[in-house]
Amino acid sequence: MTRTVHLAVYDTLADWETGHATAWLARAGHEIRTVGPVADKAVTTIGGTRILPDLGLDELEPDDSALLILPGADLWDTTDDLAPFAAAARRFLDAGVPVAAICGATAGLAREGLLDDRPHTSAVSFYLAATGYKGGDHYVDADAVTDGDLITAGPTEPVAFAREVLGKMGAFEGAKLDAWYRLFHDSDPTAYEELNS
Repeated sequence: MTRTVHLAVYDTLADWETGHATAWLARAGHEIRTVGPVADKAVTTIGGTRILPDLGLDELEPDDSALLILPGADLWDTTDDLAPFAAAARRFLDAGVPVAAICGATAGLAREGLLDDRPHTSAVSFYLAATGYKGGDHYVDADAVTDGDLITAGPTEPVAFAREVLGKMGAFEGAKLDAWYRLFHDSDPTAYEELNS
């Protein structure tokens, strides 16, 4: 059965952060649907790519989703415009539906109070500390961190982020997941044969 994964899209979205995750989830049979602030209103990424969302945030329901992915964006740190996406993440987590946040989206989750009591990571600890959140003792200096239904990563770790997402969603497991990571993170040529065996 195809399971729907929702990818949040908004102006200044960091193009490079979610491509590995969404591409390989799609190849594993998941449907990727984009969620914008408003339905039928295009957003523009940092790289200048225009995306027309499949649905608006007001239409997003945890019951209709297997995962919510929140990419980084300049707007996470310059306005409160993306706060409703962090609030949506709270609804997802409360409903037991996984959330994956990378880069600036982790700051949005910190402001929402979602990182106060669980292990997490981001760009650097003082980036999140600047939000005034209470979760500094739970910060982990790692490429990506999975705690239950929440995945976090910093902006330079799209492959580690994808590894956690793909593992969480069962796209790859065990040795296959390790081979995928070694191929795309370490450029290990032996991993290609293992991944495709």
